[in-house]
Amino acid sequence: MPTPRFAKEPPFTHGQATKTAVLYCNLGTPDAATPAAVRRYLAEFLSDPRVVEIPRVLWLLILHGVILRVRPARSAAKYASIWTSEGSPLKIWTEKQALLLQGWLAERGHPVAVRHAMRYGQSAIASQLDALKAQGATRILILPAYPQYSATTTASVFDAVYAWAARTRAIPELRFVNHYHDEATYIEALVKRVRKFWQVNGRGERLVMSFHGLPQRNLQLGDPYHCECLKTARLLASRLGLGKDDYMVTFQSRLGRAKWLEPYTEPSLVKLARAGVKRVDVVCPGFTSDCLETLEEIAMEAKAAFLAAGGKQFEYIPCLNDQSEWINALCTVSLKHMQGWPTQPLDVADESANTKNRAMAMGAKQ
Repeated sequence: MPTPRFAKEPPFTHGQATKTAVLYCNLGTPDAATPAAVRRYLAEFLSDPRVVEIPRVLWLLILHGVILRVRPARSAAKYASIWTSEGSPLKIWTEKQALLLQGWLAERGHPVAVRHAMRYGQSAIASQLDALKAQGATRILILPAYPQYSATTTASVFDAVYAWAARTRAIPELRFVNHYHDEATYIEALVKRVRKFWQVNGRGERLVMSFHGLPQRNLQLGDPYHCECLKTARLLASRLGLGKDDYMVTFQSRLGRAKWLEPYTEPSLVKLARAGVKRVDVVCPGFTSDCLETLEEIAMEAKAAFLAAGGKQFEYIPCLNDQSEWINALCTVSLKHMQGWPTQPLDVADESANTKNRAMAMGAKQ
């Protein structure tokens, strides 16, 4: 018999109370710092046509014939250098952010359910949407962890939600947050992060703002990511009182031989060192959780390149992580996009978790 198009769902209940929920979505991470786990993760990630936009057949030949044979072992070693006893830093911070967001929303009188999901790997977006639906959610806000919109990240999250909806009979009402790159509370969180770091560690000669890179072709095809990164940087620099010679914007994580958004981060740092700059401070405003790209690529590899080129001091400013100003920004963005939706109390089964979240939120505020 043919496979049913729709997945099995809880039975419809007449008069069911409306419930609002938030699904907080990040990129994803391997389950372990091993070649096998990294291979599984990369196979899913790099198979996404949103991520790599070259002819499908050609790319799959390259991916399975070359990349997945060579890269997993190298990447696993890098993941191992940042792995913790609790697992991947990205997973840890994303889980904590979702938990704190639920607590902060409850403190503001909106006790909605908040779950986290990963676009690639676990917990998958579809499984978390299923869980929210089983919990009785009738309205769900999709909140990506990406302040700047890109088809490679934000749109890919939306693709996963649409794919889930395509096999769902009773689809909850959905709203999507496209971007919040210029949201005042997000910029304020970045400002506080940098200023607090400078208060403790002093200030370098140059602040380098490193964003994840994209192929230059994406910009030419209409992706707004580059412009949104520049606006975030401009707003951050203005709030910090920086002149044009006090900071620079760069792009990291280039893959392949195609031209990507420039200037590239590591070569720019080398150039600064050779020009006589002794200390640089590097912040990654587009990454809201510390991860491989910040902890290994920037805090280790880029630092080594800067020092080898003659620089004397390299300071990495951590991501927003569980900073209270950042959770406040997530809360503000969520409430803006939930306007008009009722925020009913959670099920009794959820109240104990909600109490814990409120306690954590109060602790984060202190």
